[in-house]
Amino acid sequence: MIQNYEKAHFNVMANGFLIWALITAISASILKFALRIITRRRNRKRAVGFFHPYTNDGGGGERVLWCAVKAIQEESPDLGCVVYTGDHDASPQSLTARALDRFGVNLLYPPEVVHLYQRKWIEETTYPHFTMIGQSLGSVYLSWEALCKFTPLYYFDTSGHAFTYPLARIFGCKVMCYTHYPTISLDMISRVRERSSMYNNDALIARSIWLSRCKIFYYTIFSWMYGFVGSCAHLVMVNSSWTQSHIDNLWRISHRTKRVYPPCDTSGLQVLPLERPAIAPTIISVAQFRPEKAHALQLEAFSVALGKLDADMPRPKLQFVGSCRNKSDEERLQNLKNRATELNVDGDVEFFENVMYRDLVRLLAGAVSGIHSMTDEHFGISVVEYMAAGAIPIAHNSAGPKLDIVLEEDGRQTGFLARSVEEYADAILKIIRMPETERLKMAAAARKRAGRFSEQRFYQDFKASIRPILCHGSK
Repeated sequence: MIQNYEKAHFNVMANGFLIWALITAISASILKFALRIITRRRNRKRAVGFFHPYTNDGGGGERVLWCAVKAIQEESPDLGCVVYTGDHDASPQSLTARALDRFGVNLLYPPEVVHLYQRKWIEETTYPHFTMIGQSLGSVYLSWEALCKFTPLYYFDTSGHAFTYPLARIFGCKVMCYTHYPTISLDMISRVRERSSMYNNDALIARSIWLSRCKIFYYTIFSWMYGFVGSCAHLVMVNSSWTQSHIDNLWRISHRTKRVYPPCDTSGLQVLPLERPAIAPTIISVAQFRPEKAHALQLEAFSVALGKLDADMPRPKLQFVGSCRNKSDEERLQNLKNRATELNVDGDVEFFENVMYRDLVRLLAGAVSGIHSMTDEHFGISVVEYMAAGAIPIAHNSAGPKLDIVLEEDGRQTGFLARSVEEYADAILKIIRMPETERLKMAAAARKRAGRFSEQRFYQDFKASIRPILCHGSK
């Protein structure tokens, strides 16, 4: 009895000691964390830190980054500009040259660079399942690395990583963001509820009632979390009417939300002649090789259009122009090439990967039409670029192109909207068969419409939006 009592007493003492040690360790970690935050808050640098882990994606988001950096440099020359990037070969000089060569943006001076080494935690390949929540939580860890290395007075997210905003506020930063599209939207939840199979809703889930209900629950919880973290921003800039509607519904800070259309190179493209070479008409597609861009639909539509082409009509060409972010994009590009061979149109299709800006302008100058097929494209910079260059757009009948871009100008049609393969094919044929005088009139109207989305308009609206935050933060 005495031995059992002593043994029980020892176990209680041991467990108590372990609990005490655990509480002490947790308390020490919390204290260490708090002291580190306090130190970083006190040592904030008078600078704007741009959180943009991929500075080589080549898309519209990267253009916004460099234009935003330039706007800050012009508006507040005394503020430093720092770019957080996971591209280890990036340097102030290389990023400055990239901004000019790829996007035609001439920065006033090179930005500082803070290299991030934990970018794998925001890559979609890291999370085969529950990708959204995985990438979102991973972005918090990545921003912790960024803010510990350099704590700015202003934290500016240009990549849509809203889950980093509460952490940036804990570090004492004024949080600003440019949101291209919501991480989750009511449309996404509706598609799961309707059991529609798309790039963000696997066919296996779409076929199962039980799995669909589980995903609806997951999306609902995630949308609540997304709404909370997004509301932590001091200033939100959105790129379109569609994005603004969703962000207002989710974040509920409409008084701190401004619509600022993204910078499109309308001035540089508007000098191109509207007349096109009399040889085979060219249709161009400019977009990153990502799944949501639906390149396969364009290829299918082009094949259908060729099948319906009149014998006396010139045979058109289709040019895919885009960038690859990673191995998955490269595989997607190769699959597209293979599909062109299967459809027996590989001789009529050309692929251009990671082209320089001057080469993109040259390609746009020779196109009679530009095609874009992403469903719920938040804005559509490439659609505006088509219009500015004189290429008649064929865009998806949803979101940004439908609500903001491909609208009548002075009562004249500026392009075509489509949804299905057949509708895209019909639009292609209409443009090819269009008399030259009619095509020139539509192209001129489209070019005038594109002027509403110029870089000059972006700089004007962007500076007006950030001015109150910069003035308040400097006090």
